[in-house]
Amino acid sequence: MRQRLAQLPPTTARASLVSEAETLQDIIAAKAPPLQVAISARALGRDLLAAYPVPLAPPGTPDLARGAALYAEHCSSCHGASGNGRGLESAGMDPPPIDFTDRARARERSVFALYQVIEQGLEGTAMESFAHLPVEDRWALAFHVGRYAYPEQLAARGQQVWANPRAQAAVPDMRALVSLTTAQLEQSLGSAEGTALTAFLRGKPQVLGSGAERSLGIARDRLQEALAAYEVGHFSSAEDLALAAYLDGFEPVEPILTARNGALMRSIEAAMAELRSRIDDQQPVSNVRQQVDEVLRLLDDAETEMAPENASSASSFIGAFTVLLREGLEALLIVIAMMAFLRKAERQDAMRYVHGGWIAALLAGAATWLAATYLISISGASRELTEGFGSLFAAIVLLSVGIWMHGKAQAGAWQRYIAERMSAALSQRSLWFLFGLTFVVVYREVFETILFYTALWTDGNGGAVAGGAVAATVLLAIIAVAMLRYSRQLPISTFFTYSSILIAILAVVLAGKGIGGLQEGGIIDVTPFLAVPHVDMLGLIPTRETVIAQILTAAALAAGFWLNWRAAQTARAA
Repeated sequence: MRQRLAQLPPTTARASLVSEAETLQDIIAAKAPPLQVAISARALGRDLLAAYPVPLAPPGTPDLARGAALYAEHCSSCHGASGNGRGLESAGMDPPPIDFTDRARARERSVFALYQVIEQGLEGTAMESFAHLPVEDRWALAFHVGRYAYPEQLAARGQQVWANPRAQAAVPDMRALVSLTTAQLEQSLGSAEGTALTAFLRGKPQVLGSGAERSLGIARDRLQEALAAYEVGHFSSAEDLALAAYLDGFEPVEPILTARNGALMRSIEAAMAELRSRIDDQQPVSNVRQQVDEVLRLLDDAETEMAPENASSASSFIGAFTVLLREGLEALLIVIAMMAFLRKAERQDAMRYVHGGWIAALLAGAATWLAATYLISISGASRELTEGFGSLFAAIVLLSVGIWMHGKAQAGAWQRYIAERMSAALSQRSLWFLFGLTFVVVYREVFETILFYTALWTDGNGGAVAGGAVAATVLLAIIAVAMLRYSRQLPISTFFTYSSILIAILAVVLAGKGIGGLQEGGIIDVTPFLAVPHVDMLGLIPTRETVIAQILTAAALAAGFWLNWRAAQTARAA
């Protein structure tokens, strides 16, 4: 040990390390208690790593196929083709080659420990150093060897364990995976769960890449599985897997990709929708395979776009700013319209229901963030369905409110309404309806904003994300104050005319977003309609179903406005 330390490149710490090594050897020679030896050895190890840093984790996701090929070439002759230590050249070796299938020994051995032996060799045995191999190959070989004690059926169970947030917290990244032993995971998760999780993660280390890398890896796996199912005629399974590729693989990275390259994000969305449409129409296998290849190509572009080295403070700031401004503006316009209406009606007492609604929505949003971060994992389907149903509810309510407001814009209609019905119009039931509408509208936007911000925050540049949020909040506050002041100066009829138009536009926008959310959640079929551009601010999505929903909403509004005009004409004539 002392000789090896002396051979290290000269640094100011080398002499101290040699001295520590001599002390450790003296302790061992004196047969000191095991605890004292362990403390001294760990201290030397920490100081050695501090002075001569070594890679504690792979530079990228290990290539398991490459590891298997390296094992067959360099290791199987001694350790055996199945890793049981009984290779053709193992006879007579003293000590015999390690049996990697021995579960008792494997549970105390980390991937990093295997990597060290591969790199350094093992003195006193036939195990030679493979330091001449590239570092990526050494890690690939270590992962391959570390799998022999864990059969495939354990990996399938481990995939279920991995869905638990406790498991993901126990192994947060690649460095944790390679350093933890099975025994350590068993202590934190339970015996069966720890063993199964080891089997899964060592066989699927790609799930521990960067957040984007993990998600896109899931998307690729599901796409390949969808194609395989389609090729054998399992059309329903293929459709479910294609949907899972979007919800579980691509949807989580949408916020980051939107901030980096919005055009690419929309291209992938359209390509995945087209794939689902081809599967649903049961087109020839060649057509489906062609579309899968196209989506995979786009996902490669997305992975390059979202690589950590491409992250910038500017993109994080712009992403945070535009997301909050876009989502906040939709909710703000509706809330301000309701507040202005109550002021015009001189019902300040009802204002607390509107304020209560948006405050409750913010609190519910905070609770959602806490739950999603620390307690549960919100699935892609749950995200899309929450947004979809919330948007549709708001669109339906705004459809009726817009027509009602347009009717009150007609000459004399507001005065008659005040005289005849205002006392009953804002009953306790109506006030709670205002609370509910405000809550749903604001919570829908808060929910979507939380998902975007969570993804942006994990991308790094937290200061830029916070800066973008603050800037958007300030701008929204300025818009709110300006709208409230301007609404006070408007005559009643003009106020209702402008408000009805604004609410009508929002109803059309939310109708498109609602149907789009249900499509992405798998509730409604997708029929691409490429003649329509994707304009998120207008809720315009290039699918036939969303366009039809928006046309029907606009037609209903036009019919309601026309009936209001006819009623006003009839009243004037009378």
